[in-house]
Amino acid sequence: MSSEFYTFGPHKISHTGVFYTTQLSFAMVNLRPVAPGHVLICSMREVKRVADLTADEICDLWLTAQKVGGMLECYHKASSLTFTIQDGPESGQTVPHVHIHIVPRKGGDFERNDEIYDAINEKEKELKKNLDLDQERRDRSLEEMAQEADEYRKIL
Repeated sequence: MSSEFYTFGPHKISHTGVFYTTQLSFAMVNLRPVAPGHVLICSMREVKRVADLTADEICDLWLTAQKVGGMLECYHKASSLTFTIQDGPESGQTVPHVHIHIVPRKGGDFERNDEIYDAINEKEKELKKNLDLDQERRDRSLEEMAQEADEYRKIL
């Protein structure tokens, strides 16, 4: 890891929570996961909307999501993956930086399958309402997130 912090919209993310990087993307563990293994794939460049990404950034973002998703599905013994992007504030995007949510899925993990989207939206709203830059790791400690990232780093 070449940087002490990664930029995620207005937030600084410790390199200890980032477990995979390319020249154009990075993968990090989630502060408020909705299920085990819920991670984010972010563009390295701070870009608010998908339309603002270059073709190379789009390709790299999705190739990274594909690689990380395959690892997560195996690691968490899941049978499926949910990939989702909230593109703009009206879609529920609370951090103005393009990112893909990846959530490993198992049968029965949500009562109704599409409840995953409501759960992600709720976590995003909570994050926007409660995130304090001086205390941004309130829900999960840096140590807990670093430990999860270390496990994923070993596999990738």
